[in-house]
Amino acid sequence: MSAWNLPSLIDHTVLRPDASKADVLRLCREARDYGFSVIFVPPCYIDEAVEAVADTVIQVGIPIGFPLGGHTTKTKVAEAVEAVARGARVLDMVLNISRLKSGDLGVVRSDIAEVVCSTPGVEHKVIFETCYLTQEEKRTACYLAVEAGADYVKTSTGFGAAGATLQDVRLLKETVAGHVKVKASGGIRDWKTTLAMLEAGADRIGTSASLKILDEWRVA
Repeated sequence: MSAWNLPSLIDHTVLRPDASKADVLRLCREARDYGFSVIFVPPCYIDEAVEAVADTVIQVGIPIGFPLGGHTTKTKVAEAVEAVARGARVLDMVLNISRLKSGDLGVVRSDIAEVVCSTPGVEHKVIFETCYLTQEEKRTACYLAVEAGADYVKTSTGFGAAGATLQDVRLLKETVAGHVKVKASGGIRDWKTTLAMLEAGADRIGTSASLKILDEWRVA
């Protein structure tokens, strides 16, 4: 087994469109059994998830502006405020990719900042969907996320054309320069890839293949 305390580094996730309530409750049981500290569930199941882990230290995460990021800021704020009111303690919001590519940097910064400011006391990650961004756009997104007060930058939703890459994790880690942390997500389905992401600088891993990864980690 590696020296990494892996369960504490994984956001255990079920966000596929056909996920049922039974899938969400199974995710909650798995988090309790395997020691995951954060779970991500569809917003419509937040009440069930919060109740299922109420007597634990597990934090419930909710995606905001998911998965495309093109929601209005008012809509993202409303999603975030409701999620926190219902018990969410981690919010992963999708960057407004279109506005970034249009050069509307003030709008992108404000979009992030308004969600952060409207939901104090919880953790905020900004999902870039790096597969759609140039290298310079990735760096710019990092600067904007830091300026807006986010806690993490994150590679991918898992719904884009491609997921996390080692090159992107390294780029994000270098660009944020310790001001925020980095979450790698999207296409991470085995321990070898997970280890590579951690060694490249990822502080957290988002995956729906958590149990498979843990099984491989235990015998590594």
